[in-house]
Amino acid sequence: MRGQLIKRYFITGLLIWVPLAITAWVLSLIISTMDQSLQLLPAAVHPHTLFGFDIPGAGAVVTLGVIFLTGLVTANFVGQKIVEWWERLLARIPVVNSVYNSVKQVSDTLFSSSGQAFRKALLVQYPREGSWTIAFQTGQPGGDVANHLTGDWVSVYVPTTPNPTSGFFLMMRQADVVELDMSVDEALKYIISMGVVAPPPRKRKTTRPILDEPAA
Repeated sequence: MRGQLIKRYFITGLLIWVPLAITAWVLSLIISTMDQSLQLLPAAVHPHTLFGFDIPGAGAVVTLGVIFLTGLVTANFVGQKIVEWWERLLARIPVVNSVYNSVKQVSDTLFSSSGQAFRKALLVQYPREGSWTIAFQTGQPGGDVANHLTGDWVSVYVPTTPNPTSGFFLMMRQADVVELDMSVDEALKYIISMGVVAPPPRKRKTTRPILDEPAA
């Protein structure tokens, strides 16, 4: 009996400290990475030079400030002209041009408020029929690929668990995917937790069955 109590208390303690430790570790990793941006500043304005000691998180503040000021400056007519001049300059540099354009197209698609990428969580059959997983809609097939597909198709990204930054790109028929009534954040939590942290149940807006009942 005493052993079971000790075990229960120990597990309860783990449930409290493990999320806190992982959160602190992730935040420390992010802040330390962003602090490296201070190396780009002149030595005369480093916190260690000004105050005699380092300030944790100063690089994060500087990075966020630079990003905000960049968006503020480029939001007007003059700033947009500067960006256009900068992009024309990069377009003349081999290799850099192709890499920059590819990354810019992806970032514009992902972060654009009018874009459809990663706005919907879907339920798809993968890696075989009868096995279901969560995916994210990234758009519709385009280019020459669309010329070889008949009907309505969607492009989806199937993330891996527990690391959703790697996954598989698939093109599936619109009729073969089920749009889920959950946010992208809820779907990501569900994926990262390997199904442990399930989103709260909601009343379904449609009576469309996920799987057809087999014929008798």
